[in-house]
Amino acid sequence: MPLQLRRGNVKPPDNNSVEKKIKRGNAQRQGSWFRRLRGWLLLGLLLGLLLLSAGLAWFYSNSDDDITEVWVRQSHLLQEKKFFEVPCSEDYENYQRYPGCTPQKCGRAVTDTVVTREEAERMRRIAERGLALGGSDGGASILDLHSGALSRGQHFVNIYRYFGDQIKDVFSEEDFQLYRTMRQRIQEAVARTFGLDVSRLYLTKPTFFSRMNGTEAKTAHDEYWHPHIDKVTYGSFDYTSLLYLSDYGSDFGGGRFVFMDGVANRTVEPRSGRVSFFSSGSENLHRVEKVRWGTRFAITVSFTCDPAHAITDPALP
Repeated sequence: MPLQLRRGNVKPPDNNSVEKKIKRGNAQRQGSWFRRLRGWLLLGLLLGLLLLSAGLAWFYSNSDDDITEVWVRQSHLLQEKKFFEVPCSEDYENYQRYPGCTPQKCGRAVTDTVVTREEAERMRRIAERGLALGGSDGGASILDLHSGALSRGQHFVNIYRYFGDQIKDVFSEEDFQLYRTMRQRIQEAVARTFGLDVSRLYLTKPTFFSRMNGTEAKTAHDEYWHPHIDKVTYGSFDYTSLLYLSDYGSDFGGGRFVFMDGVANRTVEPRSGRVSFFSSGSENLHRVEKVRWGTRFAITVSFTCDPAHAITDPALP
């Protein structure tokens, strides 16, 4: 009887209660699934943002597309000199001043009327013959006819000592005369533009031919693309000039010259025979883009106001 009584006391199942439990279980399972899904979505979003950030960082560190203004295009033949004035930096207060020469007006200029394309082609052939004697293992080679320095492998040699009298089979007196004529014209253009006494402006070192290509850098000398200030890098420089000996877009890609003016970078596209020159202080922070293909030839001709740093024109030994 007690057993029957206990059985008799068992309540029939409450359908509403069972239904609620089922719904509650389903809701809990759905909530757990949604929480997992939301977690995966958030993790995916976070990973995506990290990858995007990394990609943007790589892009901006490896891209030359930060150019905001092409100041002078290769295709544009300048009939008149183009000049852009910038305030002189305060750095000059820390250097000895030379009346008639130390920059009072600062800026940068580009001209296509100082050197002809035919003369530039002859200058390029001088560079090619000299650089054929050596050349860097990396992407940048130099030839300095003043000191005789030539990139060779991962070092430099003096071509006048290394090759001796054989150097006269490579260069002629006519080559050196053309070099002197081009230097003189560039020097006079710099003096006119900046209002200088040309007799107080002196050629200085290093003045050199350069050959750049896309070969991977092997030494610090090959890393030509870093931003720099010539007055800081070389000390003696007061005015820097470059004579381009090849054409951007047909002889090489990349390799443009970039004046870094904050968010308004300005670039010069090299053109054979084009001369670009500027005051060498920190008002003209600059860099050269990496050459992506082909070969870029130029000659850097530098000037000083300090007669103690003057050098003479090169001559055959």
